[in-house]
Amino acid sequence: MTNSSFCNISINMDLISLLPDFLTESLKNLANYSAFINFGCYYLLLILCLSAICYYCYGVYAVIDFCSQPTTTASDFQPPISVLKPICGLDIDTYENFKSFCLQDYPEYEIIFCVRDGNDPCVAVVKQIIADFPNVDISLVISDRTIGTNLKVCNLANAVTQAKHPFLVLADSDISVGSDYLQQVIQPMQQESVGVVTCLYRPVVRGWVAILEAVGIATEYHTGVLVARKLEGMKFALGPTIAIRKTVLEAIGGFTAIADYLADDFQLGYLPTQIGYQVVLSEYIINHAIATESLTDLIQRQTRWNFCTRFSRPGGYLGLIFTQGTAVSLLFLLATGGSIWGLLVLLLTWGTRLILAWVMAVWCLQDPITTKFLWLVPIRDLVSFLLWCYGLVGNTIEWRGRRLKLIPGGKLEVI
Repeated sequence: MTNSSFCNISINMDLISLLPDFLTESLKNLANYSAFINFGCYYLLLILCLSAICYYCYGVYAVIDFCSQPTTTASDFQPPISVLKPICGLDIDTYENFKSFCLQDYPEYEIIFCVRDGNDPCVAVVKQIIADFPNVDISLVISDRTIGTNLKVCNLANAVTQAKHPFLVLADSDISVGSDYLQQVIQPMQQESVGVVTCLYRPVVRGWVAILEAVGIATEYHTGVLVARKLEGMKFALGPTIAIRKTVLEAIGGFTAIADYLADDFQLGYLPTQIGYQVVLSEYIINHAIATESLTDLIQRQTRWNFCTRFSRPGGYLGLIFTQGTAVSLLFLLATGGSIWGLLVLLLTWGTRLILAWVMAVWCLQDPITTKFLWLVPIRDLVSFLLWCYGLVGNTIEWRGRRLKLIPGGKLEVI
């Protein structure tokens, strides 16, 4: 094992015998220390591989548990809803995304678009939507009022002042939905104890970099969500769609309470649970456009997400090392010098990982992108591992042309 280890230091014992006693003893101690390090590296990597396999197996169970739950719809529960859509710039298929919200099979709802700059190119699209759907209650709020560092939250705060209904649905500008979206998402609110509802999503992409990111979202990110849901319950929300009672939003301090946080979606789920409300993950799956065009965009976005996790839940971020089976099994293979034992561990780890990816993305999400590019999962995992390592240090991010610094707790400061 020692000769095949990547951290081995080989010492020629014939040469040692020619050295003075004190040097001989020092080199022997160094050899013993090297063997100890070899032993530790070998078994640490093996433990990490086994823990990742266990995680993947539990992930399969968590996905099956989520996707097997019965879907029930009460046609008589249709409370009025205010849909708040913060906008900034154009996304993939912006008009079609907005249009999907105007085709809801729902009796009473309004859509409030909110933007900070009247010259934003998205404003023209909203005006076209208003003209094309005169029977839908649509309004546009243009305001640069700032209540904190997170400008998306500022947008929402400016929009909610115009909301007429007791239930709010916060929906990102880059998602598209079916006509049953509002009807399905609002269903868990029949229970008074439910304060927040959120959704998984299928990535919609253009370009190979976006495909690489989409594979990670579908097979890694969503798996983590479902594992967390099963282990500790939902204590967070996912940004693309968040339904929340207006009374619950007010009880946590409104948007002002989260206006300085990078992970505003996490806070919108976490804070209600702290005052006794439940967060429910809806069975409804939306389509989310991923506009990543370059590796730089991917690195910046992933780093932002990693920092969100690290500053919001530092222990949880460190614990992700136990889920990085693709990378650590490759290291284990190298550590064993390409041995049969190392190869068997790698094949078992990668095989379990691909089974989980298929169950999550193909069976549960029915994601056509990952179905076609499932073979990219190991490559995406290796990229994720490198970005996870990178996310262990630093506290500055680039976000929509602004340079920001995170401080402990997850709040933002403008640099």
